[in-house]
Amino acid sequence: MRAIEGIKGGKFVVIGRVGMDLSPLDRSQTERATEMFVAMGGSSANTAAGLVKLGLAADLVTCVSDDAVGRYCLNQLDHYGVGRSHVRTIQGEERTSLAIYETRVEDHQSVIYRNNAADFRMDFPDVEGVDYSRFTALITAGTVFAAEPSRSAAFRAFELAKAAGLPIIFDIDYRPYSWPSPQVAAEVLSRAGDLADVVVGNDEEFGFMAGDIDKGRAKARDLARSSAEIVVYKMGQHGAITYVGDEEIPTGIFPAEAVKPTGAGDSFMAGFMSGLARGQDMKTAILRGSACASIVVSRPGCAPAMPDHDQLEAFLKDHPGPTAGPTR
Repeated sequence: MRAIEGIKGGKFVVIGRVGMDLSPLDRSQTERATEMFVAMGGSSANTAAGLVKLGLAADLVTCVSDDAVGRYCLNQLDHYGVGRSHVRTIQGEERTSLAIYETRVEDHQSVIYRNNAADFRMDFPDVEGVDYSRFTALITAGTVFAAEPSRSAAFRAFELAKAAGLPIIFDIDYRPYSWPSPQVAAEVLSRAGDLADVVVGNDEEFGFMAGDIDKGRAKARDLARSSAEIVVYKMGQHGAITYVGDEEIPTGIFPAEAVKPTGAGDSFMAGFMSGLARGQDMKTAILRGSACASIVVSRPGCAPAMPDHDQLEAFLKDHPGPTAGPTR
């Protein structure tokens, strides 16, 4: 499969946002917090950090604001070893994204500041300045398509990556607050899904693209039979079904004591990609991603919670094993 061959190359260009995360300490409510834990955030940046921690290479393409928060993000990318030569610092009123979320599951609260987001300023020169021959696969998440000029630039990156022979890995990652309307989101995300070689999303996201939650699984199956080589249909605590052509691969989850619900999808993507890059079979690679997701929800932070190779292997060795997964 062309997609797997590119993934095995282990050099990823990741398109999408980086931001700052704040979390109240001691699992307190945000409105009662007196101290905060700070970390790098943003779905694409989290995924890139997870890839590097697992021994792969990742460069980020995005924009950050010319202020302390933007500089914090640049420093954090350096800290995690994520390439940032294609992260542009912009002038103006746009600001790097800020997320405040709680380290608790019950009554969890998240507040995302995305008004005039700096990453939406990514434009054609940003993606056209990338030497795609240096990479072996492209990863992006749905938020990059939510506004212009980022949307058109991301689709241009798809064209350039495909011309260079890179597979496109697309995490649907639908965030309603970033979009002008559900109708626009459904149309644009469906277009991106049709262009991708690997599509990853949950049941609600595929249902959204299909126009009905009950049609989501059929949408995932149809993508695998028409345009995508691999489609991962995630079902939360019930596991996932991965479609490869007409083959269906059910997998479970690794039960863990969660301290928060955030970061699981980004870590899943990093773990899944690392499994395929290591030459593991599809089911083993998917379970590797599921293990990473379980690790991240059991720790504070998102990027800091991403496991490295040794931590992941220790988790897989010590854990009793995954659940049975969904039935076909």
